[in-house]
Amino acid sequence: MKKLLVIALALFTLNGMAQEKDKRSDRKDRSERRMEMTPSDIADLKSKKLTLKLDLTEAQQKEVHALLLSEAKANEGLRKKRTAVEGEKKEKPSKEEFIKMQNLRLDQQIEMKREMKTILNAEQYAKFEKMKPREHKKRGHRNKKQDQKRDKQHDEK
Repeated sequence: MKKLLVIALALFTLNGMAQEKDKRSDRKDRSERRMEMTPSDIADLKSKKLTLKLDLTEAQQKEVHALLLSEAKANEGLRKKRTAVEGEKKEKPSKEEFIKMQNLRLDQQIEMKREMKTILNAEQYAKFEKMKPREHKKRGHRNKKQDQKRDKQHDEK
C-alpha cells in the first residue's frame, strides 16, 4: 500500500512540474512574437483597442495612431540599443544607465499623457486615465505571486 501511495504521489508531482514548464514556454513564445512585431503593427493594435474602449472618432483614431506609431518607433530604437549582439553576454545596466532609462520612460509617459489630453474629450480622457492603473495593479498582483513562488523554491533548495 505504501509503495502504491509513493508511486501516485510521484506521478502527481511530475505532472504538475510538466504543466509549469509549458506555461513558461508559452510566455517565452509570446514575448518573441512581440519582438517580431513592427512599430506599425503595434500602433495598429493599440489604436484599435483604444478605439473600442474609448469610442474614438475617425479623426481621433488617426491622431492616436500617429502618436502610438511615433512612440513604438522610439521604443524599437531603444530596444535595439539594449539587445546584445548574438554571442555577446547580456549585461545588466549600471545604476546610472538604469536611472537614465527610467527617466526617459517616465518622460515618454508624461508626453503621451499630454498628447492624449489634447486628442481626447473630457469623458474619453477620464476613461483613459482609469484604464492605466488597472493594468499596473494586475501586473503587480501577478508579480507578487511569482515572487512568492521564487521564495518558496529558494527555501526548498
